[in-house]
Amino acid sequence: MGNCLRSFFYDPSPSSIANNNPSTPGTSNSTYSSTTTIDVSATSSSIVCKSQFSEAASHDERNEVISNANGQILESSNLEKFTFADLKRATKNFKSDTLLGEGGFGKVYKGWIDQKTYAPSKSGSGMVVAIKKLNSGSMQGLAEWQSEVNFLGRLSHPNLVKLLGFCWEDKELLLVYEFMPKGSLENHLFRRNPNIESFSWDLRLKIAIGAARGLAFLHTSEKKVIYRDFKASNILLDEKYNAKISDFGLAKLGPSGGESHVTTRVMGTYGYAAPEYIATGHLYVKSDVYGFGVVLLEMLSGQRALDWKRPPGQRNLVEWLKPLLSHKKKLKTTIMDSRIEGQYSSKAMVQAAQLTLKCLKADPKNRPSMKEVVEVLEQIEAMKEKPKATKSTLVSSLSKPHRRGQQPTQHRPLFIPGRRAPKYEREVNIRKITKKKVK
Repeated sequence: MGNCLRSFFYDPSPSSIANNNPSTPGTSNSTYSSTTTIDVSATSSSIVCKSQFSEAASHDERNEVISNANGQILESSNLEKFTFADLKRATKNFKSDTLLGEGGFGKVYKGWIDQKTYAPSKSGSGMVVAIKKLNSGSMQGLAEWQSEVNFLGRLSHPNLVKLLGFCWEDKELLLVYEFMPKGSLENHLFRRNPNIESFSWDLRLKIAIGAARGLAFLHTSEKKVIYRDFKASNILLDEKYNAKISDFGLAKLGPSGGESHVTTRVMGTYGYAAPEYIATGHLYVKSDVYGFGVVLLEMLSGQRALDWKRPPGQRNLVEWLKPLLSHKKKLKTTIMDSRIEGQYSSKAMVQAAQLTLKCLKADPKNRPSMKEVVEVLEQIEAMKEKPKATKSTLVSSLSKPHRRGQQPTQHRPLFIPGRRAPKYEREVNIRKITKKKVK
């Protein structure tokens, strides 16, 4: 059994905002990845102890309040404590063929455990899990590990990846998650691997709605949570392509006491971080909305938020395409992904572009809430454009055989005021008048 869970939460000083560097992409086979951040330097003097949630503890052993000289943390009652030996067996001693991906602070492996007891099981049997093993000796890794346990250990929602448990033995820090078999949104949008399916318009909308619901839950919970690193690689997909937000390593409790923002060192991913956060270190709940707008633009265009292979002026997706979102013609010809052409109505396309533009507003006050984003996306999803009638469909409808005993419908030409009726109609009218006179 590992050491008891101690309370160390990274709370950097706002005065230490540094110059930003481009993020490092994960490996090509990455399904889960550790967070790649703008500025990740940390010192031990920056580590302070904070309890993330204030709910009362039960008498259950796993919910024991563990105190130390710096404070206390409320352990989560629904998290399993794994031993390092068990997780070694679950991953075949962290064998290379179980590696799912890696990032700045560690590697993620595929493992197998018993569904009921959570004991390690043989490869291919039991429940599949994803096991994140953090690099030993990383203070930032420790901070992110702690944040994951604090937030995902307490938060439960259909659109958040489920954290099953943790391990801390000596310098070994590990987290055990539910396995997401369809990988990340990033893989499907940008990897040109023929074995990876390109998503349809309807599926992209479904994923956007699921991710938006996850963020809306975080923003409207009793203790507001700012996710801080919303991006395509952090949206994972289950067997039915339901979207779940993963990697809470940079998550932070939102402002309280009437404050509009929290101040912290700038951390996140280039291309997704909100401009006010990069410039001032002020983190708003609606800073997440900006990141969502970037992902929405990626889903519409099929282009990465940052791509240094694109020509100058087009490398930053928002700077390149944001000015075009309000132009319907350029929206169709320049922005929309050619792989989903013909799968959406013009009205749905325009509304999606307008929503994206609102999310990307420079002033966070002018951005919609995530609850409002969900409502608009659901309206777009409900749009079903009626197919326009063509000559062939009209002819086929007129030539349908009639039932026995039923007279075929006679389609008389439309009479337009100001025009003389056709000759045969004038003759019919004259006969009617004549019959009336005779009577």
